[in-house]
Amino acid sequence: MYTFAIVGCGNISSRHAENINRVGKLTAACDIIPAKAEGLASKYGANTYNSIEDLLRIETGTDVIVVCTPNGLHAEHSIKSLNAGKHVLCEKPMCLTARDAAKMIGAAEVNRKKIFVVKQNRYNEPVQYVKNLLDNNKLGKVYSFQINCFWSRPQAYYLDSWKGTKNLDGGILYTQFSHFIDLLHWLLGDVDSVNGYKDAYGNRAQFEIEDTGVAILKMKSGAIGTLNYTINGHSKNLEGSFSVFGEKGSVKIGGQYLNTLEWFDVEGEPKPVISPSDLPNDYGYYQGSMSNHHKVYDDLIRSIDGDGNLLEAKDAIATVEIIESIYNSSTKTG
Repeated sequence: MYTFAIVGCGNISSRHAENINRVGKLTAACDIIPAKAEGLASKYGANTYNSIEDLLRIETGTDVIVVCTPNGLHAEHSIKSLNAGKHVLCEKPMCLTARDAAKMIGAAEVNRKKIFVVKQNRYNEPVQYVKNLLDNNKLGKVYSFQINCFWSRPQAYYLDSWKGTKNLDGGILYTQFSHFIDLLHWLLGDVDSVNGYKDAYGNRAQFEIEDTGVAILKMKSGAIGTLNYTINGHSKNLEGSFSVFGEKGSVKIGGQYLNTLEWFDVEGEPKPVISPSDLPNDYGYYQGSMSNHHKVYDDLIRSIDGDGNLLEAKDAIATVEIIESIYNSSTKTG
């Protein structure tokens, strides 16, 4: 049985703790806010820490460190954990720069440990089905695509928080929509070029990033497409969709969380029956991506043992590179 420690005891940490308790044992919880670490640890009989350095120095027998800290700290905390001889499961996004991503991968290689990145939307049944179609050339040559990310994040989400800051959040493509960028690369391959616009239109306090953007992307395969993303949905998440137009068919993965198959018109293929999906992660006044962390942890155990397919950092770096390219090529509208 593998033992785990969670670093960063915010909203998503409870989802991790539930699944750790199912597949292994939570030995420690760490947060710079003592009450958060204590609140999580007390449910599972775990030890509490207020610094990752203390945790790594004392919890020498722990097998896996789960990094759930703010985006801008993922690289630092992952590298420290790897250097301490631990495997790492890092929440999305992997980090905020390709340079830091390369350092994380290097630390894993030097220490002969594994580092995985949470991308739970890969496990959505419609996503898995479309991936299989593409891998088997059922759509033929892909001509174009459209990605829509229309969510809502109110002022309350950003008050007294690291979210919305340039250094720790990084931007909504990292915090809200990195799953969509991951799927872009997983389904359609490498990006060749990108141009876009971005800006902040909402009147949010304590907010240093964009809340809206558009981008036109050309893939190395020759396919072209658009990305339209915003957190200015009036009162709720409205849509998260990925449409693909190919030589032999058109498909749209839709719903709010890439959890339905809205279009399906593929030569020689009957429309599949998609099982009802799990609910998204619910945080009260807003909702996140699909709650597939149980599938992540099942795959994590298999992957540590050498027989799983959980996304490793050496592959997850592509998402960071694409987001950097989109931001670097995006002109502010104002």
